[in-house]
Amino acid sequence: MTENVLAFTRPPIRQSTTVRAGRERTFDVFLDRLAEWWPLDPFSYGGSARIRTITVDRRVGGEVVEHWHDGETRSWGTLLGYEPPAAVTLTWNITGKPTEIALRFIALDERTTRVDLEHYGWDRLSEAELVEACALPGGYAGGAFDEGWATILTAFKEHLE
Repeated sequence: MTENVLAFTRPPIRQSTTVRAGRERTFDVFLDRLAEWWPLDPFSYGGSARIRTITVDRRVGGEVVEHWHDGETRSWGTLLGYEPPAAVTLTWNITGKPTEIALRFIALDERTTRVDLEHYGWDRLSEAELVEACALPGGYAGGAFDEGWATILTAFKEHLE
């Protein structure tokens, strides 16, 4: 008997980091203090000079929004799943056509949490969007999203610890 396996033509990006903090604190800091730890330059619409804060409306259907000093806003995505303090899934609008990000917060013990990130939905993007859709040169096709998420998760770990 053979199994039909559908291979990803554009596989998900997977990144993880382990932090010295409990799961609930890790989840809360990740969502509630984005403007404090997220590397806004270059991983945002407005950059550090324009952004006043970033908010997460913590409910399915809620948005992740960067708020600028002049009152303008930009949506990063919409929450598709929300299971505090274990997981959050959202659309990622910064790629042009929305892709999706799933975050899992796994307690390794009382004071250690692993954060797993999976960024998928790349098949929705055209070849041109796969090269352009990133703050770093090369886009998805050139490995920039792998590098970008590693940078972002490192910044989170450093801030939390």
